Amino acid sequence: MSAPDRKAMLDRGHPQLSIRRQCELLSLHRSGVYRPPPRQDASDLTLMRRIDAVFLARPYFGSRRMAATLRAEGTVVNRKRVQRLMRSMGIAALGPKPRTTKLAPGHKIYPYLLRDLRIVRPNQVWCADISVPQKAA
Repeated sequence: MSAPDRKAMLDRGHPQLSIRRQCELLSLHRSGVYRPPPRQDASDLTLMRRIDAVFLARPYFGSRRMAATLRAEGTVVNRKRVQRLMRSMGIAALGPKPRTTKLAPGHKIYPYLLRDLRIVRPNQVWCADISVPQKAA
C-alpha cells in the first residue's frame, strides 16, 4: 500500500489510538503527518503546464532535455526543478531504461569455441562460429 493511501487511513480523532501509535501501525513518519504538504505556487503551475505541453509533443524527453528545451524558450529553470515537477506530475520519458542488456529468461548462451585455441599463424581463424557444434553421427 502506498504512503498516501496509508496516510488517508489515519484518523486524527480516534478515541483510543494516538496519532503516534497510528503512525507506528501504518509505518508512517510523524513529520509527514503533522506538517502540511508544501503548496504549489503559480510559477510551478505555469511551468507544469508547459512541461505537460512539451511532453505531449515529445514523450521521449527526459528531465535534462526538457530543462534544455525550456531554457531555450526563455524560462529560467534547472534540471532538478524539472525532475521534481515531472515526478509530481507522474510523467517519465518513454524510451530504453537501464538494464536493457539483461538476458531474457530462457535465452541460450552459446559457448565461445575459440577460447582455448592458440592462434599462431595467419589465416588459422577466419571468423568466429556462433552455431552449436553438430555431433558426428
